[in-house]
Amino acid sequence: VQLQASGGGLVQTGGSLRLSCAASGRNLSSYFMGWFRQAPGKEREFVGRITRGGEIQYFADSVKGRFTISRDKAKKTVYLQMNSLKPEDTAVYYCAARHFTASEYNNWGQGTLVTVSS
Repeated sequence: VQLQASGGGLVQTGGSLRLSCAASGRNLSSYFMGWFRQAPGKEREFVGRITRGGEIQYFADSVKGRFTISRDKAKKTVYLQMNSLKPEDTAVYYCAARHFTASEYNNWGQGTLVTVSS
């Protein structure tokens, strides 16, 4: 499955953005979907994930209560809704897919830059 992330941009502190991750090649019903981010000079870190059916989400403590993930099966798209953004959320955000038989995320999108100004 090929992934294309989009929706990044510049936003002020406290603002919101919605990132999209569109899949091509296959539908996403067999995949857990995750979002990761990498800030300048830092390692990539986990942001959140959603189960295949979309019924369970899990988030890093740093974004819990501010970010949500949803998936549109018909559009083969997964969304990351980010609210109450902080300057420390500035990073390149990546979506990733993990087949339910796999132990790691092995399909990655190209990343989209989110910049939160103070």
